[in-house]
Amino acid sequence: MRIYDIIEKKRDGLELLDSEIRFFIDGYTKGEIPDYQAAALVMAIYLRGMSDRETTVLTSAMAESGDLLDLSVFGDLTVDKHSTGGVGDKTTLIVTPIVASLGCKVAKMSGRGLGHTGGTIDKLESIKGFRTELSSEEFISQVERVGISVISAGKALAPADKKLYALRDVTATVGSVPLIVSSIMSKKLAGGSKSIVLDVKTGSGAFCKSVENSRLLAEKMVTIGKASGRRVSAVITDMDIPLGTAVGNASEVKEAVAVLKGDDKNKDLIEVCVRLATEMVSNCLGYDLQSAEEQVRESIKNGNAYRKFVEWVSAQGGDVSSIEAENYGRAKYSREVLAPFDAYITKMDTEGIGTAAMLLGAGRKSKEDSIDFDAGVDIFAKTGKFVNKGDRIAVLWASNEELLDGAEEKYLQSLSFGAECPQKRPLIYDVVR
Repeated sequence: MRIYDIIEKKRDGLELLDSEIRFFIDGYTKGEIPDYQAAALVMAIYLRGMSDRETTVLTSAMAESGDLLDLSVFGDLTVDKHSTGGVGDKTTLIVTPIVASLGCKVAKMSGRGLGHTGGTIDKLESIKGFRTELSSEEFISQVERVGISVISAGKALAPADKKLYALRDVTATVGSVPLIVSSIMSKKLAGGSKSIVLDVKTGSGAFCKSVENSRLLAEKMVTIGKASGRRVSAVITDMDIPLGTAVGNASEVKEAVAVLKGDDKNKDLIEVCVRLATEMVSNCLGYDLQSAEEQVRESIKNGNAYRKFVEWVSAQGGDVSSIEAENYGRAKYSREVLAPFDAYITKMDTEGIGTAAMLLGAGRKSKEDSIDFDAGVDIFAKTGKFVNKGDRIAVLWASNEELLDGAEEKYLQSLSFGAECPQKRPLIYDVVR
């Protein structure tokens, strides 16, 4: 078998055999297939697409290119959740203790943030003492005792995906649906959970800007997940406005804790988290959706979700009391962003707001950059709110005062103003099961 022939076949729009796809992934992961030939095949896939069968095989081969986490000790009780990325998206911090408090087992590997999107691992590491690297034995033992553990994804998890993503990033092929699906789902399959809930974002702060593209991605991921023997559903949620009011690592942890304690002021964040947790509980434990939602809401109301959060964080070395400190998530320097007009906020460029947070130090421009856990943005006015000139619409936080000017400019550039109140977008567009 030759990679040349496989490239030629896909270039001409033909379906690849299972053996041909596995030959490519195996050879490229081992370094036996050079980047220039891999790039040629990836471009052919980008242009010609892949059938569901091809995408399923590609996903499986990528998952099997490294370690596969064995969660069989937990039977069918394991559940995982994945978000396609957004701004202010702290849902993992909220939904995982909820579902764990109800009997689900959450053994989750998460990533760090890059660009305008935040990463769950960065948020957790803002908690004093929290350990995101555990041995396999520690990881499994904690899930058994506590019901939840979230750690940093290791290099041995789907290494083919890491190589392919780096190649796609420099060859203008990131936007291929089969390659996106296989990238996301290979890591989920390698993670070993029986049930998977996908939070597919749509809007200005999401990878997929349109609902149509988000639905296509959701449908493909659910199809591939089910073909791989997993229970999968995908919730298409809005990311045209930041989720909640905090954007930044420590401040998002503080906001998540407030929700778990029963604070109901962030209606959008609560609605999305309840829907995701409901899907996770229904998929994992087999409850109908109404019963699952009732249990999710009761877990927050009776305090079990917050107690599970405390147990989880403490088990991984985190100091929960540090979150209660008045200066937690508050960098040394701050600046109020004031409304420039009497007007409605008609639109928020959520990606731009995420970029403003990154400029403050809350995110990374490259993987090598360090994170300022206390940097970020507090949002006081969102799309649809009428503001008077001079009203405080946001507060920026940074450890370097020189960063405030550029971030303020970027934040204001990310807002549109007008005389009429815009039509409200739904928070949840669809659920694909």
